[in-house]
Amino acid sequence: DALPISKDKCDSCSFNIDVEAPAAPADNILQAFKRTGDAKSEDAGELDFSALLKKREEKKKAEEGGIEGIPPDIWEMLKGAKPSEYERIAFQYGVTDLRGMLKRLKKVKVEIKKSDAFTKRLESCYQVDKGQKIKLMVEVSNPDLPVKWLKNGTEIRPSAKYIFENVGLKRILTINKSNLSDDAAYECVAGDDRCITEVFVKEPPVTVTKPLDDQQVFVGEKVELEVEVSEEGAQVMWMKDGVELTREETFKYRFKKDGKKHILIINEASLEDTGRYKVLTNGGQCEAELVVEEKQLEVIQDIADLTVKAAEQAVFKCEVSDEKVTGKWLKNGVEIRPSKRITMTHKGRIHKLVIDDVRPEDEADYTFVPDGFALYLSAKLNFLEVKVDFVPRQEPPKIHLDCQAGTHTNTIVVVAGNKLRLDVPITGEPAPTVSWLKGNVPFTDIEGRVRVDLRKELSSFVIEGAIRADEGNYEIIVTNPVGEDKATLIIKVVDVPDPPESVRITSVGEDWANVVWDPPKYDGGQPVTGYLIERKKKGSQRWMKMNFEVYNNTTYESTKMIEGVMYEIRVFAVNKIGISQQGQTSKPFMPIAPTSEPQHITVEDVTDTTCTLKWRPPDRIGAGGIDGYLIEYCVEGSDEWVVANEELVERCGYTVKGLPTGKKVTFRVRTVNIAGKSEPAVLTQPVTIREIVQQPKIRLPRQLRQTYIKKVGEQVNLLIPFQGKPRPQVKWTKEGKELDPKQISVRTSECDTILFIRSAERSHSGKYELSVQIEGMQDVANINIRIVEKPGPAQAVTVKDVWGFNALLEWQPPKDNGNTEIGRAHV
Repeated sequence: DALPISKDKCDSCSFNIDVEAPAAPADNILQAFKRTGDAKSEDAGELDFSALLKKREEKKKAEEGGIEGIPPDIWEMLKGAKPSEYERIAFQYGVTDLRGMLKRLKKVKVEIKKSDAFTKRLESCYQVDKGQKIKLMVEVSNPDLPVKWLKNGTEIRPSAKYIFENVGLKRILTINKSNLSDDAAYECVAGDDRCITEVFVKEPPVTVTKPLDDQQVFVGEKVELEVEVSEEGAQVMWMKDGVELTREETFKYRFKKDGKKHILIINEASLEDTGRYKVLTNGGQCEAELVVEEKQLEVIQDIADLTVKAAEQAVFKCEVSDEKVTGKWLKNGVEIRPSKRITMTHKGRIHKLVIDDVRPEDEADYTFVPDGFALYLSAKLNFLEVKVDFVPRQEPPKIHLDCQAGTHTNTIVVVAGNKLRLDVPITGEPAPTVSWLKGNVPFTDIEGRVRVDLRKELSSFVIEGAIRADEGNYEIIVTNPVGEDKATLIIKVVDVPDPPESVRITSVGEDWANVVWDPPKYDGGQPVTGYLIERKKKGSQRWMKMNFEVYNNTTYESTKMIEGVMYEIRVFAVNKIGISQQGQTSKPFMPIAPTSEPQHITVEDVTDTTCTLKWRPPDRIGAGGIDGYLIEYCVEGSDEWVVANEELVERCGYTVKGLPTGKKVTFRVRTVNIAGKSEPAVLTQPVTIREIVQQPKIRLPRQLRQTYIKKVGEQVNLLIPFQGKPRPQVKWTKEGKELDPKQISVRTSECDTILFIRSAERSHSGKYELSVQIEGMQDVANINIRIVEKPGPAQAVTVKDVWGFNALLEWQPPKDNGNTEIGRAHV
């Protein structure tokens, strides 16, 4: 703060002395009173009155542009300044005659030059949506006056884009199909007059027409996240886990635009790229999840144990999910080298080990190990020995069969789709007759997928591409005149299991869903080891795995979903043989959650049998919206909550009828939507069911509706009337806390309440709340009280500058403002 101080002095001489600031012009009229002549003494020479007259003429000229002592440029600055700036300018440029300056400024009349070329001017600005047309119109006073239109200072020529119209005195400029280049300053010139406006072109909001899809890739693969928006060339923002992806990271991400499509490209995905990606426009957004996982190898067909006879061929076969995977074969842990008798092939996803002319030393454990994966497939080769005993010429028939595969001696296991050839050596003299039976039905086919091959001393049972129907008990009977022999073979076909059944969603939440399914009816002949779960957004073709290790239960909780988006889930069963086919897909469902509880439940009215409630909608509603409200009540002494409304209530109010008179009843309200019921909002205290003659109402005096101010030491006596029958409960609080009866007195009657403070202190300042309540109905009034006193002294008073008889003072506000704003300062 600064305050000028001036002082005038008069000596007993007959002339005045004016002290001027250094900034004033060097010329002074007193210089005219110099004496002529060359004498050095001041008393020599005569007064030069012609110079005095010349100075008076110069003073008259100076007064035409300003006043004496004020340069013309400072005078022009004063004429254009606000009155509040006069004092500052005078101090800054050394003007001491403030009174004369102000009188002179009052006489100055600023003439405003008005033009009459336009009778109606352009608006200050216009706004138009991109692609629309806009008209700029003025009215001129003279129809013959030529008009020019300019854009950013350049004259506009008529064209299909810009159309000029003359309608009477109106001059119209139409801009067709506005674009961002039309966002500029426009000017209309008529004669010597002109008017200016600005046109703002508003781009329509860019919405997402085709959202991102969830993706699941392996490390090192290329990823393209594609989104389509409503406008070509629109600006979009890419984010990953809430952090913006900028073009500075071009070594990692590439951003591509193709018309309305925007594509984020990751050339070689890594585990760090896993996350939730979001695209934002000025009119919408979408997001999707990217999962990058280590490359996994799935076994589509495992290798199976083989039992073969000497000199026959043994074929081990397996199939994996990646046709590019190579591997090696091991025999009892030692790598096998190819030879004339042993060959190894790799065609597509199928790997084969073929051993010709099987020998006893070939009986071993064989293992296939894929390169680069912690995985191996093992099976056993059982060598079938043919025991030849010396028999006499008359020999009863005998079957030489020694099956060692499986838990039962005569049980043979074959993987579905594989070939089974069972060679049964037979001896007997004369040569026996061979019969095959499946169950009790003779089997005689010698051609086809399942057939019998007959050779000398050997009967072969062949199944090409085993299927589930080939399972069963097979019996071979050999007879000759000497006797009979028989053997039973149990063929078991193992396969991948059937798909799980009845895949269904049992419950959903804000970002989760519980899916339940039934085990497959057929386990493929091998126990089901677990399940694989996948999900996708409805309408998308991209399925995402939910688990990478087999899941043992038949109930699964899928998380990290987006509320309000439709999803589908499917489940696969897994056993030692492989993964089941795709089965039933769940019905489309939407993750959604109940709302939060309703807010601010209060009682609006009570009679002897009814109670009217009102409330506010919940804070969080979510994508499920609100179907309605459910009102329940519980009579004191009972634990049973009774539903008051058979149909949901849509509005935020309801009258509960048929209540017991005189009983205390507690009420609660729930919100209901497609996801279920919300948590209840419970009335804070029970309501006595009786008729209220008059609702509570506070009659707050007018002077208390604004801040009530008293000085320290004065009395505070507030009388506030109210109404309500039966007699309401009255409660005073300050800043949410109970009043201290030692400092503040309160007296309440049936119709008013008094708050009394004998000697007010500044600590009594604050916000007081008065509540008048009958049952659940209440009225509340707020009173602001401020206790004030004189402020403390100013701080750090200093003299900043002195010139002539003036001084510039500065100070800091007082530490204590007396609990009110500081007004004027007195010096």
